[in-house]
Amino acid sequence: MFGISLPQSFLQMNTIFISILIEALPFVTLGVLISGIIQIFVTEEMIAKIMPKNKVLAVIFASFLGILFPSCECGIVPIVSRLVAKGVPISAGIAFMLTAPIINPVVLFATYIAFGSDWKMPIFRSIGALVVAFAVGILIAYRYKGNPFKESHHNHHHDEKTTVMRKIWQTLEHAVEEFFSMGKYLVIGSLIAAAVQTYVKTTTLVAIGQGPVSSSLVMMTLSFILSLCSEADAFIASSFRTTFSTGSLLAFLVFGPMVDIKNLMMMLATFKKRLVFMIVSAVFAVVFVYSLLF
Repeated sequence: MFGISLPQSFLQMNTIFISILIEALPFVTLGVLISGIIQIFVTEEMIAKIMPKNKVLAVIFASFLGILFPSCECGIVPIVSRLVAKGVPISAGIAFMLTAPIINPVVLFATYIAFGSDWKMPIFRSIGALVVAFAVGILIAYRYKGNPFKESHHNHHHDEKTTVMRKIWQTLEHAVEEFFSMGKYLVIGSLIAAAVQTYVKTTTLVAIGQGPVSSSLVMMTLSFILSLCSEADAFIASSFRTTFSTGSLLAFLVFGPMVDIKNLMMMLATFKKRLVFMIVSAVFAVVFVYSLLF
């Protein structure tokens, strides 16, 4: 039999693709499970009781909810889409989506360890995430009108008298359905990220990013390309400490978990393009300005 010799670059891309998937799948699984629990066990009445009626307070409240959810950006979109379908304002849902992958305890502790057991970077990272989430949430609250979903999301009303075991089964059914719905976009996004990482040289980007403005732009671009899970990105960012400023490192640590290739694919599959464009452009602008303060 004749062996087929594959190009080294293709093998490298395949390795990166598999590593991204392996890193992301546990968090996607967690996300769809939480989404299933929300769908079956959380009612619109429950959400109405805890969510502030005031638009500004709702955004602030949702921004800090991320502290309670150890979720990576890989699995946050299905959670947010389910919350919004249940009655959470889209502005609050997006604010939660932006902060949850950053201000949760797992990510903050990982950032603390990555930067030499120093709390400065985790604190600046958290502040940046909250500032961005608040700004984007308020923008959406007052500027976006209409149904945010790409396709109609139908809430399935479940009989309150259903047994607990039946509800658990329904939760798992919903999670599996959501997993395959989101999974294909995770695969496509991971494949694109792997291809870009393979064929776009990081050294080229680093060479461009010498000034304060260009360094932030380069690190934001790099965070988008690498599409790292927020639990691991701080260790990559810390390796650039001797090359880039604190502000550009913060741009990497705040922008990446909010907008990367695989996360963008999931948002585009769930929300209308106009809303996604508003989110991405606003996040980009606020993160960039925040990074220049350091």
